[in-house]
Amino acid sequence: MKKTVAHRSGADIEKAVARAIASRLHEGAQDLPHDITERLKAARVQAVAKRKIALEPVSASQAVLASAGQAGMQMGSGFKNLWMQLGSWLPLLALIAGMLVIDTLQDEFSAQEIADVDIQLLTDPLPPAAYTDPGFAQFLRTNQEK
Repeated sequence: MKKTVAHRSGADIEKAVARAIASRLHEGAQDLPHDITERLKAARVQAVAKRKIALEPVSASQAVLASAGQAGMQMGSGFKNLWMQLGSWLPLLALIAGMLVIDTLQDEFSAQEIADVDIQLLTDPLPPAAYTDPGFAQFLRTNQEK
């Protein structure tokens, strides 16, 4: 005997899974307290009402008015559109300008610090090699104690 394998379509599988989930939820709903079942019932009523409103057909006059409003929003006045564009790009431009100013100031500050160190080294009567001498630290300590 040949076994026949029934091929199920994707829609049939989805329906079967939906039925299984619904039956499991129905079994679990029997154990819920009364106040929770009432809240769920009210939520279902609201969801069905919203679904009905979304499925209502739109009349031709409503469609024309809606499309005219969208066209008016897209066209707008030239100055209004310009200000909206400027308002959306202005924070980004301010951020970039601020980052550039900070970078420039930090570069100048570090260059000034290096220049100050160089001035101190070049105008000091000690040669720069004296600062690397291990005995120099001892010399400084003895001079500070006196």
